[in-house]
Amino acid sequence: MSDASVVVVTHNALPWLEHCLESVRGVETVVVDHESSDGTAAFVRERFPDVEVVEKANRGLAAGWNAGVARTSGRYVLLLNADAWLDDGALAALVAFADEHPRAAVVGPRLRNPDGSLQRSVRGFPTLWRIATEYLFLRKIAPRSKAFNAFYAAGFPHDEPRRAEWIMGAVWLVRRAAIDDVGPADDSFFLFSEETDWAYRFRRAGWEVWLDPAAVATHVYGGSHGGRMLAENVRSQLLLLEKQRGKRYARRARWIFLLGLLLRRRLDVIRAL
Repeated sequence: MSDASVVVVTHNALPWLEHCLESVRGVETVVVDHESSDGTAAFVRERFPDVEVVEKANRGLAAGWNAGVARTSGRYVLLLNADAWLDDGALAALVAFADEHPRAAVVGPRLRNPDGSLQRSVRGFPTLWRIATEYLFLRKIAPRSKAFNAFYAAGFPHDEPRRAEWIMGAVWLVRRAAIDDVGPADDSFFLFSEETDWAYRFRRAGWEVWLDPAAVATHVYGGSHGGRMLAENVRSQLLLLEKQRGKRYARRARWIFLLGLLLRRRLDVIRAL
C-alpha cells in the first residue's frame, strides 16, 4: 500500500515481533531498534529482508518514532508497537477512514487483548481531578461514571466511530501533513505521554483524533515494557502537565502522585500481611 508506511520501534520485544511484522508484510516498513540484546536486528534482517532496520541508541519511543518517520514516504505513517499486530484489512480500513475525514491527524483501531476481549484504548487528557481519580483509586467508586473515570473515558463506545481526546499509541495511523503542520513527536518524553502530548498538539492546531472500530488490532498490553516503569510514567505525566499547564499546576499534581504512591505502598503492605 503506497499510501501508508509503517514504523516499529523495538527494544527486546522479540517474542511478538514476527507476528507484528507479518501483519504488515508488503508495506514499506522501518524497524528502529533501540539497543536490543535479544537479537532483534539480526532476526528482522534475516526473516524480513524488505524491512529497513535502523539501529540507534535508546533515547525513548518518541525519538524512535521520529527517526522512523523520517525514513518513510507514505502519506500516512502507521506507528505500530512491537507487541501489536493488525487484522487482515485493518491498515486499508484505517487509510480509507482517514481519507474520508480530512482533518483526522490520528486514527486508531479498536484494540483487543490476546484473549479476544476489548482493550479500552480511548483516554482523556490528564487534569488534577482525573489524576486524583486514578492514583487515589476514586474511579473504583464508580468506574462507569464520566465524573470519576474520565481519564479512561468511561462510557466511550468502542463499537462506533468517534472523536477522542487521545488514544493509546499502540497502533496509530498518523497523517504526514499533520506532522508537517505541528512538528514531530517531542523526544523529551522517554516512554509514556508522548502520544498524549502529540494528540494535544494536533487538536490545538485544529486536527482531530478518531477511533475507527472497523479496523481491529491485537495488543499485548504492557508487553514491550513488562508493565513496569511506574516511576517513568509519573515523570512523563508531570512533564506533560508542566509543558501544557505550567510549573505551578505540575507541582500540585506532584503532591497527588506522591499521596497516591504512598497509598499504593500501604495497600501492598496490607495485602502482604
